[in-house]
Amino acid sequence: MDAIKLLKTDHKLVKQLLSELAETSERATKKRAALLHEIQVNLKAHTTIEEEIFYPAFKKAGRKDEAKMYFEALEEHRAAEDLVLPDLLGTDPSSVEFSGRAKVLKELIEHHADEEEKEMFKDAKELLSKEELAELGARMEERKAEVIASFG
Repeated sequence: MDAIKLLKTDHKLVKQLLSELAETSERATKKRAALLHEIQVNLKAHTTIEEEIFYPAFKKAGRKDEAKMYFEALEEHRAAEDLVLPDLLGTDPSSVEFSGRAKVLKELIEHHADEEEKEMFKDAKELLSKEELAELGARMEERKAEVIASFG
């Protein structure tokens, strides 16, 4: 699978999980906990392969605009993974705060994914050959499996 298809598939999965989470009620604590764990694992795997493999290749192939996109994407990952997600993980799933934080994470991820798909991936298709995207995709699939396995 080429790098862009892999990342789009990840986006679709995480968005779906976040939508399911947003639709849960305060009483669905077990379901919320299970969905949140699945989101955490998939988000970590996704951001890892982007930051370690895809983004550096994109930045190297690009120009000033791509460098800006690269740094903006890193900051959006930091906001989601280092700020919003840890708060959500530490929030009681039966609380109203949980619902609010889950909504913020969903909106942040949706914005980030949409921006990547409309701008970064479009540029990447012009800057990187089909062969390069396929090679990146293979490396990313392998690394993603390692990250997911690390959650045991």
